[in-house]
Amino acid sequence: MTDTAGTTDRTGAADGVGSGSGGAVGTAEVRRAVEAYWAAADARNWDAFAATLADDVVYDLPQSRERIRGKERYVAFNRDYPGDWHVRIERIVADGEGLQAAARTLVTDGPDRMHAIHFFTFDAQGLITAVTDFWPESYEPPAGREHLVERY
Repeated sequence: MTDTAGTTDRTGAADGVGSGSGGAVGTAEVRRAVEAYWAAADARNWDAFAATLADDVVYDLPQSRERIRGKERYVAFNRDYPGDWHVRIERIVADGEGLQAAARTLVTDGPDRMHAIHFFTFDAQGLITAVTDFWPESYEPPAGREHLVERY
């Protein structure tokens, strides 16, 4: 994947979006599909969320070694997920063929803030066929490199 398609800033506005080449679905369409997926999830609009997914979507959580197969089960997993979480897209990177994208999000649930990285695969109609999520936990860096880094 390359970042030539531009990025999505913290407000969700896209810059430098181009059209894909070589695939039935282009880079801009893939980026819009990822944006629609997260907008529907954040709004708890499960019909719109389901509309972004292929019937045989596969969802993987490598850190917990969980897999969900199928649109109905994946929608239920998200619908039933506890908490009052909200999602903000920080960045989307899509391949030039319109088949893959990666997104970095900030998820908030009350005072809790979590960054996550999501990998998407698409079919020729622009539906999501696979999602792999990574939810890394924050940690304090080791001592001795303070003179080299900037903390944020």
